[in-house]
Amino acid sequence: MIQLLKEIILDAQEYLLFTGVTRHLEVFPVSRKATIVIGVRRCGKSTYLNQIVNHLRSQGVKQENILYLNFFDDRLSNLKNDGLGKVLEAYFLLYPEKKNGERIYCFFDEIQVIPGWEAFIDRTLRTENCEVYITGSSANMLASEIATQMRGRALSWELFPFSFREFLDYHNIKSGSPLNTQARLSIQKAFDFYLEKGGFPEGFNVEKFLRVKIHQEYFNSILFRDLIERHDISHPRAIVDLAQRLIENTASLYTLNSLTNYLKSLGHKVPKSSVSEYISWFEDAYFLFTVRIFDASLSKSNANPKKIYCIDHAMVKSVTSGILINSGHLLENLVFVALRRFYYNIYYYKTRGNLEIDFLVQTQRRKKMLFQVSESLVNPATRHRELQSLQIAMSELGLTSATIITLYEQEQIKTEQGMVEIIPVWKFLLEELEG
Repeated sequence: MIQLLKEIILDAQEYLLFTGVTRHLEVFPVSRKATIVIGVRRCGKSTYLNQIVNHLRSQGVKQENILYLNFFDDRLSNLKNDGLGKVLEAYFLLYPEKKNGERIYCFFDEIQVIPGWEAFIDRTLRTENCEVYITGSSANMLASEIATQMRGRALSWELFPFSFREFLDYHNIKSGSPLNTQARLSIQKAFDFYLEKGGFPEGFNVEKFLRVKIHQEYFNSILFRDLIERHDISHPRAIVDLAQRLIENTASLYTLNSLTNYLKSLGHKVPKSSVSEYISWFEDAYFLFTVRIFDASLSKSNANPKKIYCIDHAMVKSVTSGILINSGHLLENLVFVALRRFYYNIYYYKTRGNLEIDFLVQTQRRKKMLFQVSESLVNPATRHRELQSLQIAMSELGLTSATIITLYEQEQIKTEQGMVEIIPVWKFLLEELEG
């Protein structure tokens, strides 16, 4: 096994790794902590590791100082029996002078397939002069488990499917300011494609029917490999039906009671507690996200209906019948994911008069921001409703600004409560959001 490991290590150092489009995620390694990249299946985690390797090489790190292993390599299947300790043994047999000497950079892709990986990473961080980078499929490395398994020895960084700016990079479309008329038109045209294709890169350059099949394969893989197989669910159809119900109601409110009753109507004897657990699994796999109402009382916030969003707006279209999905909900889903890239604390807000605001974002600095999503404000009734809701919410929350995100319209409206900015979604997606 040692000889095979040495060969694999040397092979990886010689390969020109596929790096794809540079992602707009910057990780900051911390001494004695592993850097873990987490996210939904097929969003590009392995390619992102390759980008970090390539960056290190460009900064002058010697290739022999990089230890890269992909544990999905079938040649490593016997490593489960021989133990991960042989990895470092093989590396230092190749480079004995580096033991307790130069810094080495360890990249372990899909390491979760090897039992006991946590103890190996812990020992490596404690005993070697190294930086450790890890990715793992959510089937065995769910977000909530990393903190438990690594017990403070790791920092996690989220990677999402391609943002609109990354989509533009993929298609070599410049998005920097200032924009002339031709550049703006190119970006607007590209947004129409992004709205159709979504952020999973495998769906960019294929026909629609293939993109739909790809998204459906992702959907099934998440459900069966990340959830049903992993948790040994005895009645998997209930999880599939629940996921289908939620994704068909993207950007809509749900309650545990309504979902439990729906499953019962299909013949599933699933208690409400299990439905709640299933939804938490969906969130852990970065597949679906729930948004609570904004309320100072956590118990009231949890007791109220919640809203549901999917990791990718185009996936929603691919895995549903389309009967319950409207374009306004897809636009709202797209905006949610754009916000979620930057913020954890995202809520919806209801005024005292029961008017709803799509998103209230609270930043790490406790600043509050209001976002309303509307395809168009051309209809006077729609314009009045959206502006009235925002003005009342601004007054109740003591805010002096708010944003309405539309498909194409742009305007600034000065109100008694403050400024309401109307901005087209393509432009909103290119803005640098505040921290």
